[in-house]
Amino acid sequence: MLITISPSKGQDFKTPAPITDFSIPERLDESLILNKEARKLDVEDVRELMTVSENIAKLNVDRFESFSTPFTLENAKQALFAFKGDVYTGISAVQFSEDDIIYAQDHLRMLSGLYGALRPLDLIQPYRLEMKTKLANPRGDNLYQFWDDRITQSINKALATQQEKTLINLASNEYFKAIKPKLLEGRLLNINFKEEKDGKARVIAIFAKRARGMMTDFIIRNRIEKSEDIKKFNMAGYQYSDELSDDKQWTFVRPQPEKKS
Repeated sequence: MLITISPSKGQDFKTPAPITDFSIPERLDESLILNKEARKLDVEDVRELMTVSENIAKLNVDRFESFSTPFTLENAKQALFAFKGDVYTGISAVQFSEDDIIYAQDHLRMLSGLYGALRPLDLIQPYRLEMKTKLANPRGDNLYQFWDDRITQSINKALATQQEKTLINLASNEYFKAIKPKLLEGRLLNINFKEEKDGKARVIAIFAKRARGMMTDFIIRNRIEKSEDIKKFNMAGYQYSDELSDDKQWTFVRPQPEKKS
């Protein structure tokens, strides 16, 4: 069983990771191609391309310029400990045991516009390049065209090593669009999280992101190898809904939290 989640725009490269073990992104050569293209952009180009402020645009121009190999613990950080955002608040990575880390390395992939499919211990350098970015490159006008079926190939390689060849999709639509479901060599299972209020259940983005992280944490800590065992997930009040689920998509529901005054 393999899990996919999205990366995060928020990143922490100041706090040292709790471990020194690391791996190198499998498609770092592809990242170098993209970074070469990104280096052609000036601050105004980045501001318009990413729809960000001038300060953020300048920060990312500097990041593209400083991107360099080889990756080491001095100039990069393990992806699972570098990403900081709503999804990652639900993953207690700093509390993971050695066995947790080993399981995560084999069962978790973080989809990235710059790196493709990252393993938890893959070193990354600071960056911002969302999958939806329309960065012209040698293979097309955007990152979906650049990656084509390469991310799917990486996912299939990982699926081939699993006891149960099921891909548990906990990534956002933006990132999962980089995977070609028809080419997957295994079962695809999408997971939804909904908040229930006045008899209606709906997806609320901020809660769904946090829940994706919590489920990732739940799977890793419990070393789950069979997708059926995911139905036991009950963190933060979520419960599996048989009524709202089918064989391709499972939905977990909870009462919508009250707004804090």
